Amino acid sequence: MVNRILSSLLFVLVVCLFFYGRSASAVHSTALVYETDSSKGLKDHFKKYFTMGVAVSPRSLKTDEAGLILKHFSSITPENAMKMGPIHPKENEYFWRDADSIVAFAEANHLKIRGHNLCWHNQAPRWIFTNAAGDTVSKEILLQRLKEHITTVVNRYKGKIYAWDVVNEAISDKPGEYLRNSPWYRICGEEFIAKAFEYAHAADPEALLFYNDYNEIDPVKREKIFRLVKSLKDAGVPIHGVGLQGHWAVNEPSEEELVTTIKTFAALKLKVQVTELDISVYPKEHSARERKAEDVNTEFTAEKENAQVEMYKRCFRVFEKYRNVVTGITFWNISDRSSWLDNFPVRGRKDYPLLFDKNLQPKKAFWEVVGTLK
Repeated sequence: MVNRILSSLLFVLVVCLFFYGRSASAVHSTALVYETDSSKGLKDHFKKYFTMGVAVSPRSLKTDEAGLILKHFSSITPENAMKMGPIHPKENEYFWRDADSIVAFAEANHLKIRGHNLCWHNQAPRWIFTNAAGDTVSKEILLQRLKEHITTVVNRYKGKIYAWDVVNEAISDKPGEYLRNSPWYRICGEEFIAKAFEYAHAADPEALLFYNDYNEIDPVKREKIFRLVKSLKDAGVPIHGVGLQGHWAVNEPSEEELVTTIKTFAALKLKVQVTELDISVYPKEHSARERKAEDVNTEFTAEKENAQVEMYKRCFRVFEKYRNVVTGITFWNISDRSSWLDNFPVRGRKDYPLLFDKNLQPKKAFWEVVGTLK
């Protein structure tokens, strides 16, 4: 009798262990699929949330990065090819080749295009502010040149570019200064900002027009950006959205900073897009320009990776929560193979700010970002 009972118990134990093993194997298999399944691109995961975009160069579209772009993104932004200096180097000369190649790639592959940008203090050609003698031109001449530039560029791509960063970074970083003391402002005053939007709207009434800026999570600068955009909207200027660049780092933004920023601009009833997203693996110090001791090791360590993962997760949880406000996310560069943050703001320092590594493979941050979806 005892032997029969022991045999029965042993049988039950074996059966339990068998099914436990099957169950554990299934759980492990599911986790493995989550970590390695690459059948869906980033754009597919977030299709119901917002447009996923990326900044590109003409060269990148001729490399193996082109395949990554097509798999993971549904929108592209020319990183430099449409800025005033590159596309309009001389008063009577336009350089269309690079911008045209990006637009052609987008059209051939059914991608949306964000135009970047029409008016900026940086990468503006010197000729636009001066006459033949090298003297500063009048306000009237500069505004006429701005109108001619915007009209020509926007008309060329009318109906192909769904949104433009019209004015870029016009707000001053100095706490006690409202608008940046740029040549645009010194010659034209604040008027050049409204005029740029009016010229762009006249050239393509269907395009969405954005004001674009960085350090938007800083309370002081955020309030100045809000002041500018609200003044434009209140004056009836054709502005449709605010671009938050999103050049962040492992130490910023806090969830509170990001939520407050999005809610602040949502109150204007305008579209909000994150236009230039990357997350540096180095803590951001806004005055840093020299290599510090902690910058000597430029390897992508596990510590850096984990800190970056947590920041990406934080940001995307907020983006998803406010998906009725945030209509697009654009990453600034394609992969860690090459980033504008390499050598900036610290010379000789390699950064790893994106979701794909130098071999174009999804990083841990990619899977964790996808994992934030509910």
